Parts: sequence; structure tokens; C-alpha cells
Amino acid sequence: MPSHPQRVVVLTNEATDMVLALGITPVGAVKSWEGDPYYDYLADAMAEVPVVGDEMQPNLEKIVALQPDLILGSQVRQGQIYDSLQAIAPTVFSETIGESWEENLRLYGQALNRDAEAKQLLVDWQARVAQLRQRFTERNIQISLVRFLSGGARIYLKDSFPGQIVEEVGLQRPPSQASGGFAQDVSFEQIPQMDADAMFYFTYTGENTSQAEGNRSNPWLSHPLWQQLGVVERGKTYAVSDVVWTTAGGIQAAHLLLDDLERYLDP
Repeated sequence: MPSHPQRVVVLTNEATDMVLALGITPVGAVKSWEGDPYYDYLADAMAEVPVVGDEMQPNLEKIVALQPDLILGSQVRQGQIYDSLQAIAPTVFSETIGESWEENLRLYGQALNRDAEAKQLLVDWQARVAQLRQRFTERNIQISLVRFLSGGARIYLKDSFPGQIVEEVGLQRPPSQASGGFAQDVSFEQIPQMDADAMFYFTYTGENTSQAEGNRSNPWLSHPLWQQLGVVERGKTYAVSDVVWTTAGGIQAAHLLLDDLERYLDP
């Protein structure tokens, strides 16, 4: 393992977010799930960084050509090709991504010899969370988290990336969403389970459709049961970025999520 890696290749979107936060620009990265080729909030910092495939299928030839001295990936994404990656350069894998983002930031900090920077990022995060918790806890707000995908919908639960963060800042969940777990697929008939004091919903549209276009054609938003939700009648539903709330998963995205909470929930 190099003591001060200079040529880092990252194989998850989460790692891209956090390597940049640690002050390092990778020499190669996988394409973002949405974006051209990277998420909008990372686009400027990643403007000159070549793409090495995607999370599910990294391009080994392109990785070799970049002559990395460190590769960062995840067991849940690239576990089957770990040996091939390790043959190219020292490889560090997180066990999973998303819900374990704080642990993964520490891992990346260690691998990059940026332990102090990782620690400071988490100290700053906890300070901001504590301020929001003080403001939100006494208000006892119940928050619903809903994601729309092609042909379906999910309620995001406490163990998801957004679920962990809203709980961390002292926001409550309605009884139908208070269980552990990552997410629950729901049918139209289960729309009443989405009700709460406020709802944040996000839409995965893929690469060729904007989120605004996806929302305009979303059959869930015009369904009679949706229109009857108390949170809809009160005008407390907020369309937010699917990238920030689900697919990105790093500390920069986490701060952008807090920005949304402050924007919509602060009186």
C-alpha cells in the first residue's frame, strides 16, 4: 500500500464524492448513475477525469492504462473482480455503500493517508447535525421519504442513506415507515402509507430524462389516492434530487441533503 497515493482510481460514485472531499482528484473514475458523465455537483471538479466504465462493470483495460497506485471500490459492486484489480494496483474495498458512508469515509481517509482530513470532515458534519437536531427535535415533525422509479415506487426506511440522516437530525418517521431496513416497494393501493407531516420525494429517471420531465409524466402524482394524502393537500411535498438523496451517497451529497432539509423545513 503506497504511503501517499498519487494516482487513485475510484470505482463507486460514493468514493468519487469522498475522495474529492478529502482533497484528491482521481486519475480515473466510474461513470455516475446520472450525469454526463458525472453528477452535476461534481462535474467541475471531475471535468478532466477519464471514465473507466461503470460501477457494475469497470473497464480493466482503461484502469491498467492509467497506471494507478491505488484503487478504491466496494465488495458489493466489484467483489468478483477483486483479484484482477489487486493485480493492477493495491485495492481497498468497502463492504457496502450508501448507508455506511461515514465508516467508508474513514476507510478512504486511511487508504489515502488523509486520516486527519477525514476526521475533520466528520467533526464538521456532526457539528452541523447537532445544530439541526436542536432545531428539529422539539418540533416533532414526521417525514416521509419516497422514491419513484420506472414502473414502481419505494418508501425509504431508517437504514437507507436519507433515512439515517433524517433520523440523525431528530426528525421522526410515520408509524408505517418507522421500521428498520433499507426500502419497501409499494403498490398504488399502499399510497396512504406515504402520508406524513412533510414528504421528500425523488425520482430516478435514468440518463436521458430530466427529473422534472419524469415528475410530469409520473402516474403516481396524479393517482386519486395521492391527491387524497393529507401531506399533498397541505402542500408539504417536496421534489428533491434523486442524486443527492439516494444515488450519490457521499459526504458532499449528505451536506446537500441537509441544505434541502433546512430550505423546506425551517420556519
